[in-house]
Amino acid sequence: MELDPSPLALPFPEMPPIEGVTLRVARARYKDWGRADLTYAELAEGTAVAGVFTQSACASSEVEMGREQVKRGGARALIVNAGNSNAFTGYRGREAVEQIMAQVAEGIGCAPEEVFVSSTGVIGVPLPKDKARAGVAEALNAKPCTWEDAARAIGTTDTFTKGAHASAVVGGERVELCGIIKGSGMIAPDMATMLGYIFTDAAVEPGFLQEMLSRANGATFSCITVDGDTSTSDTVLSFATGKTGNAALGSWDDAGADAFYAALKDVCRQLAQLVVRDGEGAQKLIEIAVSGSVSDDSARRVALAIANSPLVKTAIAGGDANWGRVVMAVGKAGEPADRDKLSIGFGGTWAAKDGQPLADYDETPVAKHLEGREIRVDVDLGIGKGRATVWTCDLTHGYISINADYRS
Repeated sequence: MELDPSPLALPFPEMPPIEGVTLRVARARYKDWGRADLTYAELAEGTAVAGVFTQSACASSEVEMGREQVKRGGARALIVNAGNSNAFTGYRGREAVEQIMAQVAEGIGCAPEEVFVSSTGVIGVPLPKDKARAGVAEALNAKPCTWEDAARAIGTTDTFTKGAHASAVVGGERVELCGIIKGSGMIAPDMATMLGYIFTDAAVEPGFLQEMLSRANGATFSCITVDGDTSTSDTVLSFATGKTGNAALGSWDDAGADAFYAALKDVCRQLAQLVVRDGEGAQKLIEIAVSGSVSDDSARRVALAIANSPLVKTAIAGGDANWGRVVMAVGKAGEPADRDKLSIGFGGTWAAKDGQPLADYDETPVAKHLEGREIRVDVDLGIGKGRATVWTCDLTHGYISINADYRS
């Protein structure tokens, strides 16, 4: 199914090469499409790895094995299969992953446990071993490709390629961070995201890289939602090749640690927002900022209740400033709230303050704001200092059309 680019799409950015990372793509033909659908990243010896994964109780073999692999801290390769999630496939799914790991390990001379595998697509269909074997063989011998080629190959219902770049100075050395991601539907923060990969030439100890990625995830990937549905395959991996030559970062006290974390968080935020911009059927990007909660975690849960409300999302799709639906979502969140202290606004204009509509409320600027592509909703609970921001998109007929035809 060929999809028109999202109206919220951004152009793929200029991204420098990362020393110690070689990208290649191949056609495994997991689905009947005329493009590459297997991505291979070869990583230099000594590359550190960290990862965050879906919290789904029905996770794929790729996720289950990846959780164990990151504990070892090292990586030499990544394989991403698009078009088949290989989830809910039992022992056959695990065997397919083990086959890929062994094939790549033999090809580059590393341990199978250093080969990470991700798959995305239809659930419940075992990954075809013959296609995987042929695709990996082609990838191992393919010419290096660009970041955008790799970003395109990992997509499924994505309508545009997604990438992000940032840099930092660590120990007097400039380090680069480049990331690619896929995701459009089945997006909800129960880790959370789709499939995302961040590469850097900085030297970072695996345990500290894990700590930083987990923290960045909490403020970025775990603050997006398209439809409230958490995938069986959600994965974000970060690889640090160490080729810049800086003294390896191992704690927050190390020079450049804060700068590196800021760059990592920036890349995560960019990638997370790109996924929301490509939300299936999306016409509007929605930022929901909640303040005045009893804690940051509580504010995040309130914000997500609003972001996941079909009534809120359809109202914004239709340009309807129905702040009563926001009140409903706050009330159902299960978090502390006081009706008589609640304030709600759109695009910088307050519609209700301290539990009641403003006497001089003029809906004209709000209606104008809701005509745009980027929408902001402000909620102040008035009972504390907790705050959080999440990102979502509107809910349109396009979402239904895409998902009704997904397997065809």
